[in-house]
Amino acid sequence: MINKISHLGIAVKDLKAASETYRKLLQSEPSEPEFVSEQKVNVVKFTIGESTIELLEGTSPDSPISKFIEKRGEGIHHIAYESDDVKSDLKRLGDEGFELINKEPRVGSDNMLIAFVNPKSIGGVLTEVCQH
Repeated sequence: MINKISHLGIAVKDLKAASETYRKLLQSEPSEPEFVSEQKVNVVKFTIGESTIELLEGTSPDSPISKFIEKRGEGIHHIAYESDDVKSDLKRLGDEGFELINKEPRVGSDNMLIAFVNPKSIGGVLTEVCQH
């Protein structure tokens, strides 16, 4: 079951510069950078209460983040909801008629199981369901 907002993913061109901007904005230190090879992305996180701001920098032109920035520019990329059972939530969402990008979860940042729902199904918002 989906039980809370996990994080907001923000696509950035320059992770170092964006990290400094968010450090000043949030008066908080970022996590150590993490490379997620499957997504071809570098990630830095800022914890705000129970939620996280995730800065995402593509590491190659064919990275989903690089493609997003090329089409839409920097900005909010996705919203992620935390689930206690991502597989059953994917089945439920598929049964409810949502178009799933991932029918099976895969490993994302922090070794979380992640899966995405097509933004066409949710008013233009790319949605991630994730599980620790």
